[in-house]
Amino acid sequence: MSMTSHIPRYIHLPPTRTFTGTLRALRRATAPPCTRGSLYIRRFAHNPAEEANFTSIVDNSPDLVKSGRRHGPGIIILGNSARSLVTQYLILFRNLALIPITAFALGTWQVFRLGWKTELIARFEDRLIKPPLPLPPRIDPEAIKDFDYRKVYTTGRLCHEQEMLIGPRIHDGNDGFLVVTPLEREDGASTVLVNRGWIPRNKKSQADRKEGLPLGQVTVEGLLREPWKKNVFTPENRPELGQFYFPDVKQMAELTRSEAVWIEETMSNLLLDISRYPASG
Repeated sequence: MSMTSHIPRYIHLPPTRTFTGTLRALRRATAPPCTRGSLYIRRFAHNPAEEANFTSIVDNSPDLVKSGRRHGPGIIILGNSARSLVTQYLILFRNLALIPITAFALGTWQVFRLGWKTELIARFEDRLIKPPLPLPPRIDPEAIKDFDYRKVYTTGRLCHEQEMLIGPRIHDGNDGFLVVTPLEREDGASTVLVNRGWIPRNKKSQADRKEGLPLGQVTVEGLLREPWKKNVFTPENRPELGQFYFPDVKQMAELTRSEAVWIEETMSNLLLDISRYPASG
């Protein structure tokens, strides 16, 4: 009797869903009788393919997984270490590319800033060497920027009762205040604000600086200036308490019923020179 005589012409296989199940049933049906004993069963008793829930990779269809990142031109499959190395090189290349761009931008900005500053200084020097102009009776606040640092003079009475001290202000390492006094002009002209200079803290009281409080008509000569701008670190003024930390021209003008015009006094025949304020107030 031949070794293949036991194989039936037609083999009845149980219905299976997977290729592995079909292969396993076919192997059992065609196995020789001598191999159907306990030796064969023990040899393959723990084969994972014999388990009912086993599924081969041949029976699984591939799944496409979205990684959340955009691919560049083509598809490059890299390991974690290689991908990290490529990322580091890209970051380094980006930083190196930013250096010349930043240097070019800063250089261009410096050139424009130098031109602007040179033009500004030339304009102010031209205004400073010109003879002073008489201050008109009425001034348009919008036109002051065109006359910034222009020397002007005007006559009126200093209202010392409305004097305002701005501080603290440091001068030569000493603490003090800026003295701002409204100048009341005659013949229907508007009242303007005059920055009379700096005084030390021990001259804060007017009783300690009577020499610096001229009475009657005085002529003030100074620079017409644009309103000051407050920075973010300066606290708000408290005019109801007489505390001013920066010269808010509009606020001080409303408080004294003056026009929002700021004159920085430079010289006067009747008033003490600014350089002598620390000594006499």
